[in-house]
Amino acid sequence: MQETPPSPDAPDISGTVADAYSGNWVDHHAPAALRPYLRLSRADRPIGTWLLLLPCWWGLALAILYDQSPRWEDLWIFAGCGIGAFLMRGAGCTWNDITDRHIDGSVARTRSRPIPSGQVTVRQALAWMVLQCLLGALILFTFNSMAILLGIASLGLVAIYPFAKRFTYWPQIFLGLAFNWGALLAWTAHSGSLGSPAVLLYMAGIAWTLFYDTIYAHQDKEDDALIGVKSTALLFGERTGPWLRRFLMLTVGLMGLAVVFSALPEASVLALALALAGPWAMGWHMAWQLRGLDIDNGDKMLQLFRANRDTGMIPLVFFAVALLA
Repeated sequence: MQETPPSPDAPDISGTVADAYSGNWVDHHAPAALRPYLRLSRADRPIGTWLLLLPCWWGLALAILYDQSPRWEDLWIFAGCGIGAFLMRGAGCTWNDITDRHIDGSVARTRSRPIPSGQVTVRQALAWMVLQCLLGALILFTFNSMAILLGIASLGLVAIYPFAKRFTYWPQIFLGLAFNWGALLAWTAHSGSLGSPAVLLYMAGIAWTLFYDTIYAHQDKEDDALIGVKSTALLFGERTGPWLRRFLMLTVGLMGLAVVFSALPEASVLALALALAGPWAMGWHMAWQLRGLDIDNGDKMLQLFRANRDTGMIPLVFFAVALLA
C-alpha cells in the first residue's frame, strides 16, 4: 500500500529526538538548518532551562528580601538570568552530548540525539557550544565582578558533570552543584557578595536536584545497568521512595533556613511568614509527586520530572509576594 506523501507545507520532523515535547517549536517552526543545533541545546525540551533558571530567581528574590533594597538593575539581573540560563543550559547539554556520544548510541531514549543519529558532527557541535558560551559571557560580563568570578567558576562543574556517571552512583550531586549555582550568582549579582542564606538556598537546590533527577534517571536504568553507567536510580532501586522523602525534607528544611536568615535582618513578620510558605508549599508539591511514583513506568517518571518546573515556581511566587509585604 502506497504511503500518502507529506504535505509540502508540513514541517520536517524526521530528526525529532525521542523524548522531545510533542509539537515543540523546534521541530515545527525553527529553520531546518538550525534544528539539529537547537536539539543539541535541548530547546525542544525546555524543562532543563527552567530547572537551571529557577534557583537564579530564588537567589535574586531572597537577596532583595535580605537587604530590602530593590533596584532597577534587578530587572536586568532577572532578565539576564533568563537569557543566560537558556544559553548555558544549551552549552552544557551540547558538551554532555559530545562526551556521551558513544553511550547515547546504546540507549533507546538517547540514540536519536543529533550526534549519535548523525545530524551533526562532533566538530560542528563543539563550534555550537563555543558560540553559546561566548553569548552567555556577554550576559555575565554585565554583572558585578564577584558575580562574574562565580560564573566563570561554574564552568568547572559543567565540564566535570558528564563524566560523573562513569565513576560514582551519585552523578546527581554533580548535576545539583552545577544546576543550582545560579542561586549563588544571582544573590551576588544583586548584593555584591555572598551570604549564608545564599549558601543554604544552594544546598536546598542540590537536594531538590537529587529528588527530580533520580526520578528522571529511572527512565534509563535498564540500559544504564547494561552499559555500566551509574545513577542514584540504580543505587536506590526499590528504596527510591524513602530516599526521595529524605531529599524532600532536606529541600524544605534548607530552603526554610535560607528564608529565615534572609528575612530576619530587615523584613517584616508578614514577609517572613509569606516567604516561609514557599518551601512549605513546594514540599507539598513534591509529596504529590511521591504519591504518583511508579519507578517501572518510564512515561510516568518523565511526567513527574517535568512537573518540577511547577515545583520550583511555587516558592518563587511566595518570595515575590513577600517582597511586596
